Order: sequence, then structure tokens, then C-alpha cells
Amino acid sequence: MKNKIMTKEEAAELIRDDSTICTVGMTLISASESVLSSIEKRFLETESPKNLTLVHAAGQSDRNRGIQHLAHPGLVKRIIGSHWGLAPRWMAMISDNQVEAYCLPQGQMVHLYSDMAAGLQGRISPVGLNTFIDPRIEGGKMNSCTKEDIVELMQIKDQEYLFYPAIPLDTLIIRGTAADSKGNLTTDEEAIKLEVLPAVLAAKRFGGRVIAQVKYLVEDGSLDPKSVVVPGSFIDNIVLCSDPETDHRQTSSWYYDPAYCGKIRVSTQQGISKTPLDIRKLIGRRAVELINPGAIINLGTGIPNDVIGQIVKEKNMAASVTITVESGIYGGIQAGGVDFGIGRNLSSMISHQEQMLYYNGAGVDITYMGAGELDKDGNVNATRLGSQCTGAGGFIDITQNAKHVVFCSTFTAKGLKVEVGNGKLSIVQEGQVKKMVNTVNQISYSGNLAIEKNQKMHFVTERAVFEMTEQGLMLIEIAPGIDLEKDILNLMDFKPLISKNLKLMDQSLFTQ
Repeated sequence: MKNKIMTKEEAAELIRDDSTICTVGMTLISASESVLSSIEKRFLETESPKNLTLVHAAGQSDRNRGIQHLAHPGLVKRIIGSHWGLAPRWMAMISDNQVEAYCLPQGQMVHLYSDMAAGLQGRISPVGLNTFIDPRIEGGKMNSCTKEDIVELMQIKDQEYLFYPAIPLDTLIIRGTAADSKGNLTTDEEAIKLEVLPAVLAAKRFGGRVIAQVKYLVEDGSLDPKSVVVPGSFIDNIVLCSDPETDHRQTSSWYYDPAYCGKIRVSTQQGISKTPLDIRKLIGRRAVELINPGAIINLGTGIPNDVIGQIVKEKNMAASVTITVESGIYGGIQAGGVDFGIGRNLSSMISHQEQMLYYNGAGVDITYMGAGELDKDGNVNATRLGSQCTGAGGFIDITQNAKHVVFCSTFTAKGLKVEVGNGKLSIVQEGQVKKMVNTVNQISYSGNLAIEKNQKMHFVTERAVFEMTEQGLMLIEIAPGIDLEKDILNLMDFKPLISKNLKLMDQSLFTQ
């Protein structure tokens, strides 16, 4: 049996010019820092490997690390991923046409790995129709240098679908907690399960190499077989991390916290102190009023993940609802920001792929998402903000199939300052950028498709609440202290329908 254990430098030497590599992770969770940084170092010193195609499902960076190591012109010629909001160098390269860039829905990418592993030519799904993923609109192409169409429109029994083609993988880079010399891999100390095995089997379908970075090397036969996530026969090379505190962190903010991988449960008094009433919490408070008891909830990044769970606990609603995140976690206390996707005191955890099966199929009862723009047709842009191509992540998978979609956003952007208190809202300084526009910069969510599917949709801001109706987008509530003409209609590029029963938002929302 060959020796599978090698150094990070030796692993980097295995990457060939013009090859396709795939990485597995989310934010910085399970990022193979040792291997990725060694590939970067080799390229900067030798200009090889070059002209790579990089494939990744979730976003994998904390603004500095993860796939940021590969963001160099010449190192990667094409990127196929879902999200770059925490990868500023990638967003800059995409915006500057320094790399061909395709954004595909995160859930469709993890499902594609399974379809590839099964020997299929690709994945057929309705997810992405009527959005920028649709080839009739942009085909997922994120800049002008990206020419080739890789997403196709299909029709089966009078129903429209998108076809996502298989992507032959030459090298897959994954991370685990422990491995033996045969390559049997566990992920016990990782904060989420991710889509490790489907990606491994997808690579193997094409004869690809699998490189695994680990924290511990253990004696052969010492691993519980039920804990082995990837059998050793599927792993070609093992890299033992030499500096785990830097290069094998559980997540960006923590080297290792046993509460985030379910080893312990922390006191319920940790992490749930009441947060002060600011504009984000105000928006979250109004949004939470839309929850029905018994609902299964999804939280997206930004305002939703950062405040909704906290408010649910403050209102003693936690026992009557189930909070989920696209990474596969259920319940608990969610982390946010650069640590999106993990939580303490979870009730359960499933894989990323299994979670997306639920989101794409049955669909959650209610999802909370951030938003950048809203237009007269109820279309929402959350994926291209100005010149910044953040990408979709799981946004499209989740919003197209949820029973109720609630967007949480400030009314304007860039410089907005408000005062909240005494039962009303005061605008101290108006934002310089309008979010209510005639036509969104990119269609991440289709208002027309929502009407066709009879889907509930609300757009909640600090001063106004909109609802999607069969007649169109309707203003249904305004904040106390706000002037309808001056503070709302004059700051919109279009005039919405105005409810005959236009209401004031509950004054208690504006009281600490």
C-alpha cells in the first residue's frame, strides 16, 4: 500500500496547470488552509499551477483566508461558485474581468456532486428559472469576459427546467478531523457536516485525486467505523496540519469550541443577553411578527441570521418554532457574520446536501433573507450590489421554494442614520442610495414567479412594509413618525400600490 501521508508543499506540487480543482467548506469552516496557502505560495514563486478552473459550492472565506489564497490573475482562469461576499479579492477580480466567473445556486451545486457521482450528465432542476441564472437572462455569467453558456433551458412534459452540466474534477481538496494511514476520515470536530462524501464520489467518478487535510493522524483500526465520513479507499493523499491554531481553525473566530460540534452544551445564559434596539433589531422585530407557531424557519446571512434568532428567544418563541440554516443546523444559538452556518446547543445537524433537498423539495415554512434592491415588479436583487458580485449562495434555492419569503432590508443605503424610541422612528440622516428602483441590477428573486406559485412575500424595512399581491407590490404599513410622501414615496423610483387599509407599524416595536 502506498504511503498517503505527505507535506502541504508536496500536495501543492500535485496540482497540474489547466486542471479543475474543487474545494469543500463554508465561510472558513472546514477550509483546508495548509493546502490552499501552499498552492498560492507555489504559484507566486513559480507561476504554476496556472489557468485552473476552481469549483466550489458555498462561499469559502473570511475576507482573508480560504479560497482567497487562489484569487490571483493567472492562477485561476475560471471560477464556478455560488458566493463571494466574504471574498473581496474574488469580487474585485470578477468585477475587473480578470477571471471568467459563473454563479450557480449553492444547493444545485451540492446536488450536482451527487448526480456526477452517479454517472449522470448533469442536474435538471427548476431552481434558477426567471432569475439571472436562467440563460434567457444572464445564464449565471457574472462579467463580460464570461462568454460560454453552461446552463441550458429544457422542457419536459410542458414544464421548464434548467440543466446544470457535470463538471469533470481533477482534484478535490477536503478537510477532516482525524485520519489513519489508510485514509479513513472523520469530521468529529468540524462545526458542520457539509457535502464531503458526495464531492469525493464526484471526483472519483472522473478519476480525480482527493487530498484531505487533517488535524490528527491516528492508529489504524482506532476509528469508530460509524464516525468515518469518507472511507480510506477514496482518499489519495493526507496532509497533517502543522499549525492547527492558524490553518485548521474550526471557524474564523474560534480555533476550537466543543459546543459548536455538539460535544458539550453551554449554559443557556451564554450568548442570549438582550441586544439594544437599533435599526437592524427593529427590522427583525417586525419580521418576526410574520411567524406562525410551529413554523420551520430558515435564516439567511446579514440581518436575518444576526437578529431573528435572538428576537425569537427574547419573545419566548423558541419552543414553538424550529430555526434552521442552510448548512444543515437545527435549533440552538446561531453564530453570525464571518462565522455564518454554525451554532451552539443544536437540536440536530444534517449534511449540507440533505438540507438543500428539504429546501428544494418541501420548502421551509418561512425564510428570512437580506436584500439589496426591490423593483416595481417585486423582483429582488441580493447578488450584485453596484460593481460587487457577491453571488447567490443558497438564496435562490431557498427563496424559490419557501412557502413564505420575508426580505429584511433598510429602506436606503450608504449613510442612513435613524433614532428608534418612544414608539416612533426618526430619520437623522437619509441614505444616499435608493433601494426601491425601477429595475433591479440583477434578478435574484422573481416577483412574477412568486405570483405564479402563489407564494407569500413581504419586504420589511425600518419605515415601510411591502407585500406582493396578485395586483402587484403593495405598501401595507409605515412606521409611526414617518411621512408617507417625504420619507417613502419620494425616495422610490416607482410608485407602489398603496393598501386601502394602510396601517401604522405597532408602536411597541419602537420601544426598548
